Amino acid sequence: MENTAVLREWFDRVDSEKTGSIAAAQLKHAFAVGNLDFSLSVVQQMIRMYDFDRTGTMSFEEFVELNKFLLKVQHAFSDLERGRGYLVPDNVYEALVKIGFSLDSPAFYTVCESFDQNKNGRLRLDDFISLCIFLQSARNLFNSFDTAKQGRITLDLNQFIFCTANCRI
Repeated sequence: MENTAVLREWFDRVDSEKTGSIAAAQLKHAFAVGNLDFSLSVVQQMIRMYDFDRTGTMSFEEFVELNKFLLKVQHAFSDLERGRGYLVPDNVYEALVKIGFSLDSPAFYTVCESFDQNKNGRLRLDDFISLCIFLQSARNLFNSFDTAKQGRITLDLNQFIFCTANCRI
């Protein structure tokens, strides 16, 4: 959904109450109609990632930004799934690099295992999107603490708890 008019039409259909914003339950339902099965917590994390005005809902402008991210993730998935409908770990790694995530082996395999819902070494599109939502949220939080842009941060316990609570899925 790249065209703004098409996005607006889709957004207005999902915003059934005509409030100008979409709540997590509405967005979850809209994804389900499109055969994307996300837990409510993943959808809430999507909203938190782009909820620039901190209302807990998604305005049209925020939705456009989420859509850009989702399109990038979906293209990376589609380029590597080879008609199977899933990615194996080597493909996941390559797709993450295309999106701009570079993880070391322990971090990579831990995240893959965490988001492999069926524990079969295969990530479907919704699993892969959930993984990318988590990584982007973690990156955003990390960057908010890495003010010197050195790639390293020091956190006290309260800051660590703040970060983990904000990255929960």
